[in-house]
Amino acid sequence: MPTAIDGTSLPSRSRLVNIDKSHNLDRLPRLIPRKKAPPQQNPLPVPPTPPLTPPVDPQNLKFHEPTRRILSPRDYELFQASSTYSLILSFVFSLSEAAADKKISSIYQDKVPDAIEHVLSVLSEIEETINRCPPADQGRSRFGNPSFRDFLDAIAFQNSSWHSLLGVPSSSAVAEVSTYFQNSFGNRARIDYGSGHELNFLMWLLCLNRLSILPPPTFPGLALLVFSRYIKLMRTIQSTYYLEPAGSHGVWGLDDYHFLPFLFGASQLLHHPYIRPLSIHNELVLEEEGDEYIYLDMVRETMASKSVKGLKWTQPMLDDISGAKNWEKVEQGMRRMFVKEVLGKLPVMQHFLFGSLVPAAEGMSREEEVGVKPEEEEQEGGEVVVEHDGVKHVHRDDAWGDCCGIKIPSTVAAAQEAKKKGEEDSFRRIPFD
Repeated sequence: MPTAIDGTSLPSRSRLVNIDKSHNLDRLPRLIPRKKAPPQQNPLPVPPTPPLTPPVDPQNLKFHEPTRRILSPRDYELFQASSTYSLILSFVFSLSEAAADKKISSIYQDKVPDAIEHVLSVLSEIEETINRCPPADQGRSRFGNPSFRDFLDAIAFQNSSWHSLLGVPSSSAVAEVSTYFQNSFGNRARIDYGSGHELNFLMWLLCLNRLSILPPPTFPGLALLVFSRYIKLMRTIQSTYYLEPAGSHGVWGLDDYHFLPFLFGASQLLHHPYIRPLSIHNELVLEEEGDEYIYLDMVRETMASKSVKGLKWTQPMLDDISGAKNWEKVEQGMRRMFVKEVLGKLPVMQHFLFGSLVPAAEGMSREEEVGVKPEEEEQEGGEVVVEHDGVKHVHRDDAWGDCCGIKIPSTVAAAQEAKKKGEEDSFRRIPFD
């Protein structure tokens, strides 16, 4: 019999086995099926569409050139609790709902309203303006082309006649409304473009709505004809003047420049019989349906502008969203993202402009009160500096700002330079792809 180190005897192997068997046979644990994990719930509710308030009589308004009013954390809180915040949500979400389940070409089945035709003609004239302001030769630089400033000057010169064509009632109203329009194409000092400039274009349309020039019956045409035309115009401007993406993280988002096309585009596809979110990886679907659906067109253009093949490498968020169950989930997510990533981001909203048609809330600061120069007078670059009694927007050249503190070369510029060298059809593949 085996013994332990201290000399005591140990039970034999066979006895241990017998003990184990006799001890455990009647005590096997019951097999309990695992409970299915509950589905994960998004903690953020889907933002609803607030009711759109009727326009105010222009005779009761005192028009003035819009200025920045979000100059401190308190200003931002006042804005988020204001009727103007609800008005912005209502207008943007109403446009999205007006695009639901509609192709772009469906708008032409009925007579297009004259107001829509006038806006489209203005955008066409802007495209002609690009031809009159060719980009300056700056070698192979992929940063913003200074001729963009000449282009903006040419637009400013024609603003009055364009807005008279649209029916804006007075010179003071033109000065207010055209400020949003002028800021819809990018920043003059930084030669960049981002979701804040895109929002300015929507605010321009909102101002025309407040003046009863673009009433709710025009909303389908605004979302599908005017806005899609604006996006195509911006692609031309971006590729001509090499506008830099505003902000330092656009490449990891939906698109380097735009957000709202994905909201309107998801609404278009809400109940499509065969196009699913995963269909964005099918190049044939993109080619055949991209001209009718804004979302697919954005994906198609994004893929064409990148030198690396594959959305999971260039636009990982778009790639993740393609796994959604249906377009309703995508549309709800885009609503949340607009509230959180556009209206909810101080680096974007600190540039937002308030006038009489898009008014600031009572108690919000004024630029002259806090000693901040108008944005067009500030120098290149920018960040928010938090001080003891608030926030001031100042510009520096040595900081990585969240909104505009660093120059970011444009991927559109890279694609254009590749075309010049005859390399437009080549892709760099990521290893192990």
